[in-house]
Amino acid sequence: MKEYIHDNFLLENEYAIKLYHDFAADLAIIDYHTYISPKDIAEDRKFENLTQLWLENDPIKWRAMRAHGIEENFITGNANDWQKFEKWAETVPFTIRNPLFHWTHLELKRHFGISKLLTPDTAKEIYDACSEQLKSPEFSARNLLVKMKVKMIYTINDMTDDLVFHKKIKDDKFEVKVLPTFGADKILMAHLPFTLKQYVDKLEEIAKRKINSVSDLLLVLRNRLEHFAEMGCQLSDHDLRFVPATGFDFNQVNLLFSDWRKSGKKLNVKTQEQFNALMMNQLAKWYKEKEWTQQFHLGALRNTSSRLKKRAGDNSGSDSVGDYEQAESLSSFMNRLDKRNDLPKTILHNANPRDNAAFATMTGNFQDGSVAGKIQWGSAWWLLGQKNGVEKHLNMLSDTGLLSHFIGVASESGSLLSFSRHEYFRRILCNVIGQDVEKGLLPDDMKLLGKLVQNVSCFNAEKYF
Repeated sequence: MKEYIHDNFLLENEYAIKLYHDFAADLAIIDYHTYISPKDIAEDRKFENLTQLWLENDPIKWRAMRAHGIEENFITGNANDWQKFEKWAETVPFTIRNPLFHWTHLELKRHFGISKLLTPDTAKEIYDACSEQLKSPEFSARNLLVKMKVKMIYTINDMTDDLVFHKKIKDDKFEVKVLPTFGADKILMAHLPFTLKQYVDKLEEIAKRKINSVSDLLLVLRNRLEHFAEMGCQLSDHDLRFVPATGFDFNQVNLLFSDWRKSGKKLNVKTQEQFNALMMNQLAKWYKEKEWTQQFHLGALRNTSSRLKKRAGDNSGSDSVGDYEQAESLSSFMNRLDKRNDLPKTILHNANPRDNAAFATMTGNFQDGSVAGKIQWGSAWWLLGQKNGVEKHLNMLSDTGLLSHFIGVASESGSLLSFSRHEYFRRILCNVIGQDVEKGLLPDDMKLLGKLVQNVSCFNAEKYF
């Protein structure tokens, strides 16, 4: 049987093959949205087996296992590492035509040199072989990053994080930059008053000062932002249903917020909306002032299964594409900032594929000539990050904007092995362009097209951040 993951995997003609191997294959990786644990990197974690490295923090795999009928005990429960891996191996053959089938075998091939398909019959052999390799120092968390030519990554962080692990990584002068993103979503939760109250109380505790007004709150938020800046942060990350963009009256919101803090009286819906919009607007102005980039992941419907949330917590794999309206609020938000020259560099990701055209064209509305590609339609996100979704993203971006200034893919994963998705993206990119050359839609100019491939794969992101 022909080797599945071969040198020209996903490359369908000679132009795609040349573009990938001559221009993309050896480039460094810059990843602007990962769920990698900074603790693992700070402590240079050694993984005992594939379950620890592969399955500990991967809700996409968990979803597939549940769909295959695997009991939760073998997914997020108390089953031992081998038992969990055995159930994953049982699931993999049934992931055919799901991107997990590609990613699983690409990662086995690239990191462990294993060409065999993962099945129940090969599970023990592959598990043991990988566990043996993991004993080598080259498979520690830091060495894996170096081996994969990772140059810089951003990790997902809440703004209350102390960033002690990022500080250790920085103090150690580790050659890979590991930077935090500024996560402020929980302060945009006035529509969930109990959640907001808990969060403001936590901020009070961290700041060691009372928060009785919006002015008090903004002072604390600014201090948190400065704390992140000290650790090299240049990027925010907002995972929201939609951007809060209603008009607001600062004095009125401040008054009602103060009453709420004193009495606990519920904020009305109008005040909730105004509070969220005020906070988001102020954060964006600070991002511009600090020359940061604001990043939005919009439209996911989170934690739909209360049963799974109770058992396994947030991010347990019960999230879905939401059907929220996006374009009008996003346009209002960006216009309010743009007309006052307060709009920072911005990356927009949509969860719902119906919003592709809206997001792609939105990026063209607020470019101002200050930075090439200042407003970015971020890479095909989450459940859209498979071959079909990536191709649709590249084609829509090409049809409505400038692919040449695109900052490329983000891995969107908590597994260190998932940086192979950069290779996956680069192969798809080269194949899309190679197909156009073959059809006569693009010139047979490898120097011109090779430069585009290199920029999209690495150099645009390096310049942008």
